[in-house]
Amino acid sequence: MGLSVGIVGLPNVGKSTLFNALSSKQAEAANYAFCTIDPNVGVVPVPDKRFDGLVKHFQPKKIVAATVDFVDIAGLVKGASKGEGKGNAFLSHIRDADAIAHVVRCFEDENIVHVDGRVDPIADIETIETELVLKDLETVQKRLDKAQRAAKGNNALEKKAAAVCEALAAHLDEGKPAIGFDVGEGEDEQRILHDMFLITRKPSFFVCNVQEEQLGDLENDPLVGKVRALAEERGVPMTCISAAIEAEIMQLPEEERADFLESVGLEEPGLHGVIQTGYRMLNLITFFTAGDPEVHAWTIAEGTKAPQAAGKIHTDFERGFIRAEVMSVGDMLELGSEKAVKEAGKMRLEGKEYVVQDGDVVHFRFNV
Repeated sequence: MGLSVGIVGLPNVGKSTLFNALSSKQAEAANYAFCTIDPNVGVVPVPDKRFDGLVKHFQPKKIVAATVDFVDIAGLVKGASKGEGKGNAFLSHIRDADAIAHVVRCFEDENIVHVDGRVDPIADIETIETELVLKDLETVQKRLDKAQRAAKGNNALEKKAAAVCEALAAHLDEGKPAIGFDVGEGEDEQRILHDMFLITRKPSFFVCNVQEEQLGDLENDPLVGKVRALAEERGVPMTCISAAIEAEIMQLPEEERADFLESVGLEEPGLHGVIQTGYRMLNLITFFTAGDPEVHAWTIAEGTKAPQAAGKIHTDFERGFIRAEVMSVGDMLELGSEKAVKEAGKMRLEGKEYVVQDGDVVHFRFNV
């Protein structure tokens, strides 16, 4: 699996419907809990008008878009950390994800059963987060037991691990996620924390699932407003979609989608916001290689230098890196050709210390 976002939430909040729309995979969606038993994985292209522009310009024989894997994880319930509702298996799937999209039901519908018999997005969020914290607490307690046993033999590293785990267990026991725990800057302590692969250390964002009639006035929707206030308080992203509408859009022929979007008052599918938010949450950027044979979007971490970016294409490119010829995708599309960009003085030669920027179109020169 590549870079992945786990879709979590209570049963019947719209996770599988959202997943179907994201990936065009038909994970079973039904009005009862646990209709998704094994995690479904969809490889989803990242919507990018810059990439589309390069494809239109070059008409290449091959195109490769940037992608994110979305994992549909079955609905969690109270007690999931102790195995309720197949909880332990589902929680292990979340542990493998790089980020978490927390789908929250923000609509009333008496025909769709709520597992707790009421619609309360904040209470739903608390239920899920409590189970994730409890699962992490279980992980930390196991690591603490191991460290305490090893520390008796005068193992200095395990003594540090015991100290980290004791402090972290107290933090989690207060219901706080691991992402807010300050382990300090020591390399050993950082490694001890990293190696536990805690669920609540992962970046996360909220996806408010609403009905079509709510889309016209999301700013004043009371249920959405509760989630928005929580997201702002925590400084995390939030996006709104109507999963049912998105799934319907994806079933339409491409040429009919624009008219349908206009009919429901949308400029673009809400899915684009979900995908792009997941991508940004992982601190990722895109650079391009482009020409008649292929237009390729390459995913790298923000802050990556040119030789390491070249290594994404082939290890020889990094090993024998000489320089990078760089232009912005905006200049390329505006001026119409690489030659025109050069003549306008907007092609740059960059060396080993150059930090690749989002939207760069790059030719790497190398020698091995």
